[in-house]
Amino acid sequence: MAEALKTVISQSTECPVCLSTFNDPKILSCSHTFCKTCLDNLLECQGNCQIRCPVCRAVTQVPNQDVGKLQVNLALKSLIEDMEGHPQICTNCKSDEKPDAVVYCQDCGNYLCTSCLNKHSQWEGFIDHEVIAMSEISSGKVSVRKYRKCRKHPKEEEGCFCSSCRRFTCFRCVVMEHKDEGHKVIEGAAYEDKHVKNIEDLKSKVDKKQSCFQKYIDFIDEETKSVDNAKKQCTSDINKAYDDAVRQLSEKRESLLREVKETTEGVEKELESMKTTAKKYINQLTTMAEMVTNKTKIPLDMDTLAAHDTLCEELREVFDQKDPDYEQPKKSGIKGKSVNFERNAGVDELGLGKIVNIVNVKNVALPAKNIMEAMVSTPDGRMAVGCSTGGISIFSPDGQLQQTILKDVKIGGVGFLSDGRCVVIDTSNNITLYTPEYTQLNVMFKTLSRFEGGDSDLTVDGDDQIYVGYRNACKIQVFPASGGQAIREIPCNGYVPRRITSYHGSLITSSFDAIRLIDKQGAVQHELTEPKPNSFAAVSQWNTILIAKVKPDEGLVSIDEYTNELRHIRNLVNDYKVEKHWRYWYYLQQYRSGEIAFCTSDRLYIFRLK
Repeated sequence: MAEALKTVISQSTECPVCLSTFNDPKILSCSHTFCKTCLDNLLECQGNCQIRCPVCRAVTQVPNQDVGKLQVNLALKSLIEDMEGHPQICTNCKSDEKPDAVVYCQDCGNYLCTSCLNKHSQWEGFIDHEVIAMSEISSGKVSVRKYRKCRKHPKEEEGCFCSSCRRFTCFRCVVMEHKDEGHKVIEGAAYEDKHVKNIEDLKSKVDKKQSCFQKYIDFIDEETKSVDNAKKQCTSDINKAYDDAVRQLSEKRESLLREVKETTEGVEKELESMKTTAKKYINQLTTMAEMVTNKTKIPLDMDTLAAHDTLCEELREVFDQKDPDYEQPKKSGIKGKSVNFERNAGVDELGLGKIVNIVNVKNVALPAKNIMEAMVSTPDGRMAVGCSTGGISIFSPDGQLQQTILKDVKIGGVGFLSDGRCVVIDTSNNITLYTPEYTQLNVMFKTLSRFEGGDSDLTVDGDDQIYVGYRNACKIQVFPASGGQAIREIPCNGYVPRRITSYHGSLITSSFDAIRLIDKQGAVQHELTEPKPNSFAAVSQWNTILIAKVKPDEGLVSIDEYTNELRHIRNLVNDYKVEKHWRYWYYLQQYRSGEIAFCTSDRLYIFRLK
C-alpha cells in the first residue's frame, strides 16, 4: 500500500506539459498547476497577457505579462522539497528498515540497495537488465522508465489504454469498467507507439515549416543586401563628386545624402520588419514543438493527456499559417534598388548632381487620337482609359490592350466601388452604374447638367461614396452608391476642382495653379503651388502622393513622390520626353504591381522602376 501511495505521489508531482518533476510550480485561476518555465513558454507562444490552460482551456490573466507574479503552489512545492530531501530506499528488501538504494533497474522497475544489487547481478535471468546508478538519475542525465500501477488495483500494471476515455487502465478495470459498447481498448504499448509516431510526424512538419520560413528570411537578407549595395554605390558616387567639387557645395551634398537615406531606410525598415515577423514565427514553432515533441516521455493521466492534446492542436494551428509571400519584400527591394545618383556633366553646373530612379518605359498608342478623358486602376490591377467618343480601353501592366467595354458610352470619368461595380459619368454629366460584368443597373443620380456645372470629374472613396467635381460651378457633389440626389456639397472657394482624387478621408484637387489636399468640407489642408500650369496628382501604392509635372512646350514630364503633407520625398522620373500635342490634357495613375501610368490625349506611357 505504501508503494502504491508513493507511485501516486510521484505521478502527482509531474508537470502535465514537460512531464518532469515540478520546478517552481505556479497555479492558474482554474486551479491547475504547471512549471513556471512551461507557463513562460505558453505566454510567449500565445502572444498576449493571458494564458489558456492546456488541461481545461480556461483563460488566466497574467499580471503585467509576468508569470512570476502568479500564485505559487506552496503545498506541492513543499512536498517536492520533502521528497528531494529523503533518499530513495530499496524497493526490493522485505524488511521494515530498508536501506538506501544505489541503483535502479529499468527492466525490473525496482530501486536496489548494495545487497540486492549483488543478488540481482548473480541471477542468470537478470544479467542483461539495464541498471542505472542513482547519481545519474539525480543529475538528470538519465530518465527512468516508470511502471504505471493501477490506483484501484495497486498490484496490477496499467497495461491497457481506453481511447474513448483517454486514460491508461489495468486489465481488471478493463473487464469491470471498459467492456461496454463505446469503449475502445488497446494495448498500452500500442498507444505509446502511435503517440510517438504522431509526435514524430508533427516534428517533421514543424521542420519543413521552419525550413520554409528560413528560406523566406534568406530571401529577405538577399533583398536587404541588394538595397544596401545600391545605397553604398550611390553614396560612393556622391562622395566622389563632392571631393571633385568646391567646399561651398557641402550643403548640396548633405541634402542628396539625406534623400538617399530617407529613400532606402524606409525600405530597409520594411524588409527588417518582415524578417522580424518571420523569425518570431519560427521561434513560436520551435518553443511549442519543444513542449510537445519529447519522445522519451509519454503522458500518464487525464490532465497530462489533455495538456498534450491542447498543445498539439495549438501547434497545428500555428504551422497551418500560409507560407510567406515573396512579393512584398520583392516590391520593397525594387523600390530601394531603383535609387541612383546622376552627376551633372556641364562645366557651368554648380550642383553635384541629383538622385534619380532607373526606369524602363513602355509607349502605347491609344485606339484613337485626342479622345482620352479619364484613367483609373481596375479592381483586378489593370488600367482603364476612358474615351470621350465612347468606350473604355483596359491595358495590362505591360501595355497590352486586353479589352474594350461600354463602346457606346461617351466617357467623362470612371470609378470602381469596393464590390467591383463600375461608376461612369458621361460627357453630359450623367452618372450610370454598371455590374462588375459591365451590365447597366437601374440606378439614377441627379447631377448638375453640363450647362449648370460645366465639365466634370469623378472619384470614389473607400466608403463607396461618389464625388463629382464641377469646374464652372466650383463645387463637389457627394452621392451614395444607391443613387438619387447628392447627400451633401463641398464648396471650392478660391480654386477650381479641375481634377479630383480620393485620398484616405480627404480629396486631392488638381487645378491650373496648384495641387491641393482638402478635407471633406472643402477646407485646404496643404497646398503645392507650381510655376508650371500642368500638374496632375495620383495616390501611390505606398499611400504617398505622386505628382506629374509637364512642360508642354518642350514635351517633358517629371514625376515626383510627396508625403501626405505635400512635402517632397524623391524624384521618380525626370524630364522624360513625350510626344508634344496641342491638347494639354493628362492623367496619372499607378498600377497595383508598381508601374506608373501617364496618359496623354492619345498615348499611354508606362514607367517601370528597375
